[in-house]
Amino acid sequence: MAISFDKAFGIHPASLKVRAENAEVIASNIANADTPGYKAKGMDFQKALEQAASKQQTGMRKTHEKHFDVRTEFTSSVQFRVPDQPDTGDGNTVDAQMERNLYLENSMYYQASLQFMNGKIKGLKKAISGGQG
Repeated sequence: MAISFDKAFGIHPASLKVRAENAEVIASNIANADTPGYKAKGMDFQKALEQAASKQQTGMRKTHEKHFDVRTEFTSSVQFRVPDQPDTGDGNTVDAQMERNLYLENSMYYQASLQFMNGKIKGLKKAISGGQG
């Protein structure tokens, strides 16, 4: 009987991709917290995860270097954030403390998905080896 990694791991591989992209968006906001005129961006995680899951189910992948790259990109899920604070006069809309909190939250969810996948891998290894190790 063949093992289906898609069934074993579920949505977690797609979630890791989206969380990594989200971390980059948040890190960019933090890095530009003092840049005049910089507008904070945010990702619609649910929309990006749905995009990633649908591409994961179709199984599309680049098989030749001249093919179009169909890897999941979540740029359509990245939007400018509505500022929670008044303009400080330089046009920057980044709230550094909020961004750090979002980064921490995103990191915790990323780690949870990694731990889930590690547990699944251990279980699969145990099943393959017949319970030995």
